[in-house]
Amino acid sequence: MYDLKMKAPIEIRGSFKPISTSIPGIQICEHMPRLAAMMDKFTIIRSLCGSPDQHASDVCMSGYPISGSQRQSGRPSLGSAVTRLHGNVDPSVSPFVGLTTKTKHAPYSNPGFPGFLGPSYAPFQPEGDGLADMKLQGIDLDRLGDRKTLLASFDRFRPQLDEQQAYEGVDDYTRQAFDVLTSSKMLDAMDLEEEDPALRDRYGRGSSAPAFGEDAGPHWMDQFLMARRLVEAGVRCVTLSFGSWDRHGGNFERLPIQLPKLDQVVTALVQDIHDRGLQDDVTVIAWGEFGRTLRINKGADGITGHRHPVHFWQGVVCRLAR
Repeated sequence: MYDLKMKAPIEIRGSFKPISTSIPGIQICEHMPRLAAMMDKFTIIRSLCGSPDQHASDVCMSGYPISGSQRQSGRPSLGSAVTRLHGNVDPSVSPFVGLTTKTKHAPYSNPGFPGFLGPSYAPFQPEGDGLADMKLQGIDLDRLGDRKTLLASFDRFRPQLDEQQAYEGVDDYTRQAFDVLTSSKMLDAMDLEEEDPALRDRYGRGSSAPAFGEDAGPHWMDQFLMARRLVEAGVRCVTLSFGSWDRHGGNFERLPIQLPKLDQVVTALVQDIHDRGLQDDVTVIAWGEFGRTLRINKGADGITGHRHPVHFWQGVVCRLAR
């Protein structure tokens, strides 16, 4: 993708060819021409190392691997840390949203766990029926206020719960739930029908189905547009996942399908951020879990063993300044 090693033997370099980019001296894979043309808006980080072979995205989200039974070694994810340090922009908008699609092998799809910061700093995950939970179902605001008063009275009779770690985040959850339910900002941000169809086409639409029918992320470009809308609405950090990268076979048949989709949607997102004047306070991070020395397998269609560059692709859209 970004380092084709054309001077290496054929069993290492593969069949893809490099193309020049808008930055002299930098070349990338031929299947990402849009990104090549916009390389002046990107930075390739070539110094990342040290991730163990765990088939998990924990290092992407936190910098720490799974340790024993602890995800992220008990440390907070980037989104949780940003939430802790910077807090809400708007009380009716969750500061941290996880759009990462769930997988059967759960460690692939880490939305960003809060670690030792506790459940108050976990991401809000709007998926499936969860979207319906953000709407008032046959309840007006006055009745909702009465329920809030009732909950406050319950709090006076459960001091013992406050001493248990499992309930540390309950009050924060309740407060955020009322704030979100009485505001439409989050729901509106996730309503892509409000966007110009031409802009949606620039991103691409895609599907929520797992890529290539595998246990993996989807080719769902709508998530990238939703991430931009969410940060504009006041979310500080959005995580998402994309595609299937565990190419023990079919590498040189499937990546020419997948890479152009990634090329299209990442460049559309970054260009959209610049068009809206958000480039000075919004960062887009695209990364994958564990990169290792490549070697083409005997069938010339995949990567030997677990020596593939990306097992599960993660993306983060993060906004700090306001």
